[in-house]
Order: sequence, then structure tokens, then C-alpha cells
Amino acid sequence: MTDSRPLRVFLVDDHPGMRDGWRAQLAGHAEIVGEADDADPAIELILERSPDVVLLDVHLPGGGGERVAREVTKQNPGVRMLAVSMSADRADVLRVIAAGATGYITKTADAAALVDAIEQVAEGRPVFSPDLAGIALDLFGADDPELIDPEIAALTRRELEVLRLIAHGFTYREVGEKLFISVKTVETHMSHILRKLHLTNRHQLAAWAARRGLA
Repeated sequence: MTDSRPLRVFLVDDHPGMRDGWRAQLAGHAEIVGEADDADPAIELILERSPDVVLLDVHLPGGGGERVAREVTKQNPGVRMLAVSMSADRADVLRVIAAGATGYITKTADAAALVDAIEQVAEGRPVFSPDLAGIALDLFGADDPELIDPEIAALTRRELEVLRLIAHGFTYREVGEKLFISVKTVETHMSHILRKLHLTNRHQLAAWAARRGLA
């Protein structure tokens, strides 16, 4: 952070022991401005107190961390969300990032890693646990991304593979040969990709991919 004040952090987890652990890890590094164990009170209190960063459990009663991230980001995009979970499941990561979280780390992170992740997220820099590096690359589609693209997050790993090859000018047959899938399967993936991205043809897709560093 550019100023000397401690970061204001809000804790959201339905396990009191987890919140106790976070408080201990962040002692001397951040000011804890509130806690919640359910989506509804979390949304209300976060909007009321406007913390710098929210430590957000993914599997949370009342709609999950995804709902909290979406509602808060919609009303106050200045509040950064750092998702924290025992799960390293790709679907969980994609959902909460697409909802507005800036980073995602697992609950096995030690104090130093937690503090570092919070500081990075507070500055708007996406951060992921090392074991999620592959998912992070899929989300960003670039070596040094500045922002996570929710549209990229909506695509599956295979759809991203197809998209990148098509954007580089390969034909459907060539894509099929490289990925060991049929031309019909490539066509199906392309149909899904175009629908998700609200595009109508591969030329629009190539331009879309180029703007995002995917081609």
C-alpha cells in the first residue's frame, strides 16, 4: 500500500476457528474491521464498513462466497475480495473469480503467504496459490495479466485450448488433430465459445482473442 495505515480486512467464514486463525495470522499486519459467518450479514456489514480486503470463504451458507463477491462488487467495486478455501477445484475457482474476487488461495497458506496475498489483492493484483497456477493461466491467458476477464473465466479448459488454436489461424481439422478430437467436437466447442462470448463467427473471435493476448 502507498500509505502507512494498516489494511482494513473483513473476515467471512462459517467456522469460528478459521476466523480465529486468521486474526492470529494477521495480528500486527492488518486491522480486522468485522466478521460474518453467513452471506446475508456478510454483504450488509461489508457494504457498511467498506474494508480494503475481504477474506472470503468459498463454501459459505446463504449462497456461498460467490454470492457475496457478486453483490459487494456490484455495489462497491473498491472492496477487494480474496477467496480462501480448502477446495482447489477448478469450478470453485472459476465461479468465485467470475463473481468478482481478485484472488484465490487455499486454507493451507501460512501467515506470510496470507499477508502477502492480502497486500497484493489490496493493490488490485490477482494472486493464486502455487497449486492453482494452471487455472490462473487459463483465466488470464497472458504471462503477466493485470485483470481477470470474467468472459475467459466462463470458458472450460478445453474451450480455451480450442479458442487459442482457432485464434492462431488453425482450421477445425487442424485443431482436431492437435487436440486428438473430431472435427464435429471442435465445431461443438466453437458453438459453445461463440455463444458464451456473444460473438457470431471466427473472425470476431480472432479479434476478441487478440485484444486479450490470446493470439
